[in-house]
Amino acid sequence: MELSKEQRRRYNRHLILDGFGKEGQERLLRSKVLIVGVGGLGSPVALYLAAAGVGTIGIVDGDDVNITNLQRQIIHTTAEIGHQKTESAEHKIRALNPDVQVVVHDVFLSERNALDLISGYDFIIDGTDNFASKYLINDACIMLGKPFCMGGISRYNGQVMTHVDGSACYRCFFPEPPAYEEVETCATVGVLGSIAGMLGTIQATECIKYLSGVGQLLTDTLLTFDALTMQWQRVDFLKDEHCAMCGNNPTIKELKEYAFQPCKA
Repeated sequence: MELSKEQRRRYNRHLILDGFGKEGQERLLRSKVLIVGVGGLGSPVALYLAAAGVGTIGIVDGDDVNITNLQRQIIHTTAEIGHQKTESAEHKIRALNPDVQVVVHDVFLSERNALDLISGYDFIIDGTDNFASKYLINDACIMLGKPFCMGGISRYNGQVMTHVDGSACYRCFFPEPPAYEEVETCATVGVLGSIAGMLGTIQATECIKYLSGVGQLLTDTLLTFDALTMQWQRVDFLKDEHCAMCGNNPTIKELKEYAFQPCKA
């Protein structure tokens, strides 16, 4: 791949970046990333990956823009209330960077379509807001050998982790989903809008690092954030050899969608 004159100008700050350079940028332009959920987390991820020059960005979301989304889902605007989130996100990505090919999947991720949707991409971003989708993405990615970055936010807190082949998966840290009555959603307890941007940009950075081959990833680590104290904490953990999904003798052989209600806030 030979960068055009316009691309050399657009990506100049990457090209002169020590350890990144032309090779790193070319890797981005050849890459395909799937963002599951273009809400609070997916919004900054989509914008930063588009700005960075990721060649193909797939977006999965079957929801419409709601006025309550606008407090944190910065890729959508008031004028787009009632419109499909994928349509809204697609317009912003294309406007930001015409280099990027956008693939729209105007559906909710499910056990019926997860493997097909995920299989064509190099890296998966989990920007979902419910445990059902998080376990579904984890399991589908493990089955397909796909790297992914998980993010989650609630109240004043957030967490993020990255998985690549051979590292700990989400189930190594959280083996089973919590009981339904124990689940908090942003619709019931709220969420500080700005932390979606803080965690989402970390997810975008993890993705860019993986695709370009620079730096160390947040593998075998859960990074947590508390906005009230502005404290970050790294919780290191090892791959569980008894993990039902990625262990030495996995017991989960097919996708199962857990019956949790998605947060609509």
